[in-house]
Amino acid sequence: MDKFIIKGGNRLTGEVNISGFKNAILAIIPATLLAKDKCRIENVPLISDVYILVDMMKELGAEVYLDEANNAIDIDTSTIEDCVASYDMAKRLRASYYLVGAGLGRFKEAHVAYPGGCDIGSRPIDQHIKGFEALGSTVKIEHGVINCEVDKLIGNDIYMDVISVGATINVMLAAVMAEGKTIIENAAKEPHVVDTANFLNAMGAEVRGAGTDVIKIRGVKELHGCTYSVIPDQIEAGTYIVAAAATEGDVLIKNIIPKHLESITAKLKELGVEIIENDDSIRVIGKPNLKSINIKTLPYPGFPTDLQQPISVLLTKAEGTSIVTESIFEGRFKYVDELKRMGANIKVDGRSAIIRGATPLSSTKITATDLRAGAACVIAGLIADGDTEVYDINHVERGYERIEDKLRGLGANIKKVTE
Repeated sequence: MDKFIIKGGNRLTGEVNISGFKNAILAIIPATLLAKDKCRIENVPLISDVYILVDMMKELGAEVYLDEANNAIDIDTSTIEDCVASYDMAKRLRASYYLVGAGLGRFKEAHVAYPGGCDIGSRPIDQHIKGFEALGSTVKIEHGVINCEVDKLIGNDIYMDVISVGATINVMLAAVMAEGKTIIENAAKEPHVVDTANFLNAMGAEVRGAGTDVIKIRGVKELHGCTYSVIPDQIEAGTYIVAAAATEGDVLIKNIIPKHLESITAKLKELGVEIIENDDSIRVIGKPNLKSINIKTLPYPGFPTDLQQPISVLLTKAEGTSIVTESIFEGRFKYVDELKRMGANIKVDGRSAIIRGATPLSSTKITATDLRAGAACVIAGLIADGDTEVYDINHVERGYERIEDKLRGLGANIKKVTE
């Protein structure tokens, strides 16, 4: 079992490069299934979720070469004959459900076990099913397996009852090879939805409107391989922004798209942190005597749910009372107990966390309950007095490439230890 040992109190300074977007690559890799050809994907984050998905693609029959030296993947999906993903494959990764949409698009059928992933609350797939059925597929969930079959996919108008990134992408994957025109209304607008659409278009699809709440897709008969570079990870960037502010550091965060971070940087400025934006980088200069603020997570372009946990650590340093409201996932406050063990004054009331600061944190042994909770634990360790031990860091490594190396490069005292 691996853990991080973090000696707190070091101010982060220097430069850090942001990796490719986890949430985009986990949709783009399954999307290569549609091409029946060779694709090269660049700016790939070397995280455990990617390694898991690469293994899944190999088990399906793809020829995959992970070029770690260049953060790239070469995938040939022409050797895949069907889309059947067992429970042992799918349970390790939430994004395995994208194989359903891609399998439907290429083979007109898919059999994928119900996906796994972080336990952060209910994440139903009813909107995915609604979209597949609207395209003409039958959908049956039997013995934990999602079974979809159709003779011919036909484009249709689909209204999402709730904004769902997963459903928007999954329906998009199936619809690009449906006959006729598909319109997805109330679509998710997140950057990785746009990136997936751009990748599909690079393979020859006709997807328009990604990034707005109406996506229009004209089906094509076949797709081809391509070379594509994944966008930078806005959540990784946001995590380092928060870490820099929490340690009252001075960090230049490079290889980013500042527009994707506007909801985050706006809140940091409101707190009293100095933010200097450039074309593809942001400089964060942390300040003492932060002001309390209120935050509510919302679909993009609102404040991202994936940064709710990290910024809550920062709010323990703000004078007064801050309120963080989680509107996306109801199970995303499990990390609060870990912070309370470090001395944080936080009370959870339904979907809101009431944080009273400024409260110094003290070191202890804490556990990462999920991916972003793990990031919060690491930031807490950076500002706590003494040595903090963070356990279950496999969660952290699902979404952050070499986080201990990047933090050490900024002056943090952190090491990974195998027990």
